[in-house]
Amino acid sequence: MKSNMFTETAHAQNPVAPPAGKSRIRQEIEFISSLISLSYSIKVFPVKWQSIRNKLEELLSSLSAIENCESTENYPPLCSSLQAINATLKNCNELSKNCMEFSYSGKLLMQSDLDIVSSKLDNHIRNISEIYSLGLLTQSYAIIVSRPSIGASRDDIKFYIRDLLSRLKIGSSEMKKQALIALNEVIQEDDRYVKVAIEVDCFVSLLVNFLDLQEDNLQEEAAKALSVIAGYQSYRSCLISTGIIAPLIRVLECGNCLSKEFAARCLQKLTENSDNSWSVSAHGGVTVLLKLCTESDSVGELVGLVCGVLKNLVGVEEIKRFMIEEGAISVFVKLARSKDEVTQISSIDFLQSMASGDEATRQMIMKEGGIRALARVLDPKSSFSSKAREMALRGIVNLCFSSVNSVNILLNYGFMDHILYFLRHGDGSLQELALKAAFWLCGTSDEAKKAMGDAGFMPELVNFLDSKSFEVREMAAETLSSMVIVPRNRRKFVQCDQNIGLLLQMLDPEQANFGNKKLLLSILMSLTSCNSARKKIANSGYLKNIEKLAEAEVSDAKKIVRKLSSNRFRNILSGIWHS
Repeated sequence: MKSNMFTETAHAQNPVAPPAGKSRIRQEIEFISSLISLSYSIKVFPVKWQSIRNKLEELLSSLSAIENCESTENYPPLCSSLQAINATLKNCNELSKNCMEFSYSGKLLMQSDLDIVSSKLDNHIRNISEIYSLGLLTQSYAIIVSRPSIGASRDDIKFYIRDLLSRLKIGSSEMKKQALIALNEVIQEDDRYVKVAIEVDCFVSLLVNFLDLQEDNLQEEAAKALSVIAGYQSYRSCLISTGIIAPLIRVLECGNCLSKEFAARCLQKLTENSDNSWSVSAHGGVTVLLKLCTESDSVGELVGLVCGVLKNLVGVEEIKRFMIEEGAISVFVKLARSKDEVTQISSIDFLQSMASGDEATRQMIMKEGGIRALARVLDPKSSFSSKAREMALRGIVNLCFSSVNSVNILLNYGFMDHILYFLRHGDGSLQELALKAAFWLCGTSDEAKKAMGDAGFMPELVNFLDSKSFEVREMAAETLSSMVIVPRNRRKFVQCDQNIGLLLQMLDPEQANFGNKKLLLSILMSLTSCNSARKKIANSGYLKNIEKLAEAEVSDAKKIVRKLSSNRFRNILSGIWHS
């Protein structure tokens, strides 16, 4: 490996010549480096040589980490290990030459020899780690492998990752912390580091083991790294195979706040589409997650992430039943009243997921005061954010859509006045959601239509008929079409002269965005039951639009013209229209 990948952290002043022990480590480092380079030229037994090369790289990182530690020259166990390492490296060198020259006596014997070398390398790596863990070597002159530059080769990235692995294995707490920080920096910026880390033996399992450490910084950084790796769907199976679920749940139970947040984020990714739900449940994760939502010191961000995990789990019916038995509905109805926006929005979203396609659960949420809690968020006099109100409005529509009884409850909480307010004064998606709520409310009963007409919904709906959004125009027209079926609403609608003219104007066949003509014609058909409406239609300057549609054989347009010509307006249009 190139020497410019190393930078010394030793003091520049008064440099001291390295003692003999350090020179011996340097010799073994150079020997290993040459063997790694040589191994790439070997064409036989590729799998076994790949494994040996990986172990040589790990041993190289371990020796590099302790090269400039103090006291190495006077520590007998290290000297003994270096002698054993040298003997193994010589054996490995001999085997590499035999493989390159095809001078071995038999394949089975060579495979056995390679397995023996591989096993010895494992022992050397373990011995170096044990020596370091005793704390007898200090690191005032530690060698730090510098981070590869942008566009670095895969080999450089792999060497860097292996060096981090070595430090995580044998470093002091501070060195491990710095290695984890460095790891988090690179994996968030370049996904190649994630891929290499996954491929390096033991790296992921070591990170998972760090989740059970009592040192907050190490646990926190490890959880952070694992949450990044979990963001890649193709690597999630690798995390699961290391047994990550149980340690994550233990972090949620006992870790600090940041550790819990990273653990919850990781678990949320691992349980997408209800994958691994049973594993979470089997380790008591559902109980731990619900408990976090009831703890007073749980901050909004953590509660939001926990709700995300529970939302993934609720797709499994048995787990949802367990949540309900554990009192989840009352917990999250209470959280829906929270002043913390993240907590409030996440809890409302979770309640919707619980109630989806389940009438019994919807009734339980309503019984626990869920509708009242959501209606309170919609009150214009309250100080809740637009985002919270959007979620509350979605929640109300989803929870109450199939329940006639819930309509009266909503009306008692001022729901109709609230959505009318947001139709008039809301912005963006909130206004559109209010329109959807009006559309839904209008379809519940004739009494609701009458109440909406009296409250003043129709003028607001007319304003949406020329919206840039086709969906908004469609919904406004359909709601109006439903409302004017009621005679009292027809009379109110006709009282405004501009209403008739706007409908006729929008029926111009030459305009690209004139709306859904079928719905607009349906509104006009209902209005022709009213004498004053027929008069205004006939006297409108846009009557020609109806005539053009009738000429084009649009049946509803022809019916309207017949109605207009069936009385005293017959003279105006006599003899033109025939079926």
